[in-house]
Amino acid sequence: MNAMTKHILYLTLALGVLSGSSCRKYVEVEQPNQRTLKYTSDYQALLNNVSYFERSYTMPLLSEDDIDVNGNATLETRLTNELANIYTWAADYYTAAQTDATWDQLYNLIYECNVIIAGVMTSESGTTQQKQQAYAEAKVQRAYTYLLLNNIYAPVYTASGASAALGVPLVLSPDLFTDLTRPSLQTAFDQIVSDVTEALPYLPAVPANNLHVAKAAAYATLARTYLYMQQYTKAADYAAQALAIQDSVLDITGFTTSLANYPRRLLNPEIILSKSTYPPGFLYMPLSSELLNYFSAADMRYNLYTRDGSSFYPSFTGRGSYKYNLFNGDYISTGPTVPEMMLIQAEGLARNNQQDAAMALVNKLRVKRFKAADYTPLTAANGDDALKIVLDERRRELFDMGLRWFDQRRLNLESTLAQTETRVFKGATYTLAPGSNRYVYPIAPGYIQLNPEIKQNDR
Repeated sequence: MNAMTKHILYLTLALGVLSGSSCRKYVEVEQPNQRTLKYTSDYQALLNNVSYFERSYTMPLLSEDDIDVNGNATLETRLTNELANIYTWAADYYTAAQTDATWDQLYNLIYECNVIIAGVMTSESGTTQQKQQAYAEAKVQRAYTYLLLNNIYAPVYTASGASAALGVPLVLSPDLFTDLTRPSLQTAFDQIVSDVTEALPYLPAVPANNLHVAKAAAYATLARTYLYMQQYTKAADYAAQALAIQDSVLDITGFTTSLANYPRRLLNPEIILSKSTYPPGFLYMPLSSELLNYFSAADMRYNLYTRDGSSFYPSFTGRGSYKYNLFNGDYISTGPTVPEMMLIQAEGLARNNQQDAAMALVNKLRVKRFKAADYTPLTAANGDDALKIVLDERRRELFDMGLRWFDQRRLNLESTLAQTETRVFKGATYTLAPGSNRYVYPIAPGYIQLNPEIKQNDR
């Protein structure tokens, strides 16, 4: 059993699958012929492990309104029962015998962070600066992961309701027997902000590569956090701080004839923190007509990142996302990017009636998405006009990243932006109304059986 496998075992123990003093004795004993975490370089090696620290989510891409099977019977059969449940916003997704891969992967990542946070400062053969940086990276990685978990498995944050709503269990140490009672959503978000704020002074300005956390990634995490808290001025301020460090935008018009030089994920200057999702089969499904209507034929994002349904197997009518194929098997990045930070800042400005400044950011992005002959700057008469333009641009720029699901959650709190979603699946029509508790994923019942203190979400 190697070190990585043992860490998975430790987390399984922490989640209550196994318990007892004999297990604790096992993990406390240094195993023969195995490298234990002793040196600072051991903890740095953990942070280099892509299989853990690039982990993200997948299922929100199926819940959001960017895809639409649209009654295609061939495509419907490709969705297993649990995927069909997620696609139709069912009350329950999993049986008691099934696990939730997203929950498992993200809590495994948190366990790795907790191991580093608990041990790196007392590790050997490292400088204080090296230890502090590894500690800070783990803090931001944990905060970012809890931000994802709370936006999938907890209610939408509101200032008035966060103290009563339940966040996800906060596991803040590698202790095998941590209480998994769900804290308030306010406590969960306070922890996210606290972790990032504590880490910032010890992070480098620029990372070795975008797999690692540096200051821009920390600011970007805070920008997303405050966006989902609907504190838009703070979100814009932190997005601006991230952009002050990293602001490169790819001119994708340069890839119209050849993709040979298109940067892979870890070399892409737009990606602030690389997080990826392995593309399951349901990504090869039709993009919704609602999403496609946001694009003009001259938009290079339409031409590069989508393809006619005949390009997929099985084929379908309409267009599908081609991002995974475009990158020659490179995973799709879901982490913070420069364009996302530009649009978060622009949204905050628009909501503060600073429409000209908001449009300047939008146009700085759009000029890299159209050939010169096809580009026309956008203008807004007021803050409301600017907000609509910014939100429309989020649909175009950020599709196929899962971020649309999180936007649907927060925007449905506003009467002028809320909308009812409907889907037809195997002859039945399903509806997702604004404010529905189906915007919150259920916790797999098997986890609650093993850990009764975890309370299920309202369904």
